[in-house]
Amino acid sequence: MKPRLLYVVTEDWAFLLHRLPMARAARAAGYEVHVATNVTDGAAAIAAEEFVLHPVRFSRGRLAPLAVWQTLRDLRRIHRQVKPALVHRVAVEPIVIDAVAMLGLKAASVNAITGLGYAFISNSLKARAIRQAISLVLRLLINHPGNVALVQNPDDGALVAEIGVAAARIKLIPGSGVDIERFQPSPEPDGPITAAFAGRLLDDKGIRTLIAAHRLLRAQGVAIQLLVAGTPDPANPASVAPDEAAAWGREPGIVMLGHVKDIAPVWARAHMAVLPSRREGLPRTLLEAAASGRAMVATDVPGCREVVRADTGLLVPVDDPTALAEAMAKLAHSPDLRRQFGASARALAVERFSSEAIGRAIVDLYASLAAGQRA
Repeated sequence: MKPRLLYVVTEDWAFLLHRLPMARAARAAGYEVHVATNVTDGAAAIAAEEFVLHPVRFSRGRLAPLAVWQTLRDLRRIHRQVKPALVHRVAVEPIVIDAVAMLGLKAASVNAITGLGYAFISNSLKARAIRQAISLVLRLLINHPGNVALVQNPDDGALVAEIGVAAARIKLIPGSGVDIERFQPSPEPDGPITAAFAGRLLDDKGIRTLIAAHRLLRAQGVAIQLLVAGTPDPANPASVAPDEAAAWGREPGIVMLGHVKDIAPVWARAHMAVLPSRREGLPRTLLEAAASGRAMVATDVPGCREVVRADTGLLVPVDDPTALAEAMAKLAHSPDLRRQFGASARALAVERFSSEAIGRAIVDLYASLAAGQRA
């Protein structure tokens, strides 16, 4: 029998966007891949990959004891049915709930700590309380044989170590991989200089800072068109309101694209990618822009600075619309610099962040955990 690998992810779209290269690599390495997730419209795509889908409800963004209990019950049923040799959990909520659901059951686990979002970015009383609880739970869950914490950048690794996870149990793999065949460099488009943002419309992603920077540029007479691909996320406390997002689309020079299923044509329409986030794991949007050969502007924060370096783009301080506007204007006025950054960004994506490279790294990690279980 093939060894069984179970991914536990809150949303099917998140699995398809962020974990598909890893799951494909695992399938190619001989694993029978199962996916436990909330199902919206990704069932057909998951089935097309010949993965086994197990629908399970997660209540993102709210503490609902009954809903959590139902999720625990469903996950425990799935574990008893599947009997996975290895579990790959993605983000804090699945890590905690699935670990509790597995009490008394045996399987090695990869616990992917991605982004460290609202709870680790905000300093509100609620966020600090959640942060303390998460830190305690992670220490208790991961510091055992057969468990590892998977991080995407060195800063997140240092933070996980600070909260008490043993260094030997922290593994770094830079992101989930980008399809360098699908995302290819293309000539810059004709027409106005265009900057593109792709991601959820969250304050923590810097979308309000970007809108403020765009207004500054227009006031200075710098006509940069802004493409915004993404929608609010009501389950996230940092989400903007839908009516605020709709109002931005009525401002001159801003095009709100909403949810975009195929993001590659957006990068082809843009001269630069912009992500003024407060913290990232390893942002898929920048990896795809880099593979597309686009210059980038991002904040000097964990995750972003893994992709945006001195040879691939410009880094600016967090929550600083003026600095962001200046960097965007610099690229707008420098076609040669954009081309240099874009070529280096493509080379970096191919060398370090390709789906093939990340797939090999994750399969090696799975193999080491399996060997440890057999020892």
